[in-house]
Amino acid sequence: MASLKKFFFIKARDFVHAGEASIHIQSLLKSMHWDPVLIRRVAICSYEGEMNVVIHGGDGVLNLSIENDRLIIEIIDDGPGIQDISLAMQPGYSTASDEAREMGFGAGMGLPNMKKNADDIQIESEPGIRTRASMTFLLESPKETP
Repeated sequence: MASLKKFFFIKARDFVHAGEASIHIQSLLKSMHWDPVLIRRVAICSYEGEMNVVIHGGDGVLNLSIENDRLIIEIIDDGPGIQDISLAMQPGYSTASDEAREMGFGAGMGLPNMKKNADDIQIESEPGIRTRASMTFLLESPKETP
């Protein structure tokens, strides 16, 4: 498969446009006739990551990269960072504002859902500077050796 790259800008606290990048990615993958299960996993991860930027981060970008045997979603924001990544990975843990919670967000399932649905996830955060989450999805099952 030829490589493909797409970039999406995410505006902090822009709940009106939140999720648009994920919708574009989902539509793109559907138009390419990808496996619906894989499309769902990618859509969940891109949406959760996108919403984390909108809710918690500063402005950010979502990068989609498709290369040979993998799809990679990379999300980088210039927000406050994550103080304790292992704590943030626990289901139900949230630092969402009251405003976000009143809109139905901030249940503390974003990072756990990303981990559950990606084949691999790497999260790096520099408190006060930025957060980078990279999620990899394998496009072909590894071949078993005899």
